[in-house]
Amino acid sequence: MTQAAYRLLLISNSALYGGGYLDHAEAEIRDLLGGRKGVLFVPYALGDWKIYAAKARERFEAMGYTLNSIHESANPQAAIESAEALFIGGGNTFRLLDRLYGFDVLECVRQRVGAGMPYLGASAGSNVACPTIRTTNDMPIVEPPSLKALGLVGFQINPHFLDPDPNSRHMGETREERIIQFLEENEMPVVGLREGAMLRVEQGRIQLKGSSGARIFRRGHDPVEVKPVADLSDYVS
Repeated sequence: MTQAAYRLLLISNSALYGGGYLDHAEAEIRDLLGGRKGVLFVPYALGDWKIYAAKARERFEAMGYTLNSIHESANPQAAIESAEALFIGGGNTFRLLDRLYGFDVLECVRQRVGAGMPYLGASAGSNVACPTIRTTNDMPIVEPPSLKALGLVGFQINPHFLDPDPNSRHMGETREERIIQFLEENEMPVVGLREGAMLRVEQGRIQLKGSSGARIFRRGHDPVEVKPVADLSDYVS
């Protein structure tokens, strides 16, 4: 297993204002999947797996791919072992990670991704690709055994990153302030992915793709603003 073999597409959001489900990411999804025709979907981040899987299946079939959902398999590990590609959808990150632990599939995913299986994550699915889920925006509606996640990348992601609104009267902490607080306790860099942004990880490179930028936070450094298409390897390695 080697990180050089990793082929990842980590999307901030599965739907962008003005478009449909995964519309803004279709070109990158097609490029990631290459000639593969089948995708295994992980719906664990939402409560109704059947409805969620039907939504994902309709979208991928419209792109010409078949999609099976892991919840339809009696053996989740075997489903991952035989998958051509994996898509972990968005929802609640705590619930998603709890189910991944519950079905004991974390190491199986790591092994398959290390062997070159494409990994597509959206929102919560991008969060669990990180070393931990400590930079998710989600409410801890369940308590997973650990906050440690897949560790497919060596940095944290904050999906749906929001810049402060100068016209807002909200007096709570901004997203940037919360990430800076994270860095007071942790060393790992954080990539704040705005809506429409995504990261493509392949051959050891980490590229910012999509229609919007990202903000990179590192302990002891001022935040850095980056725009597509940028190589983030020097910032987060």
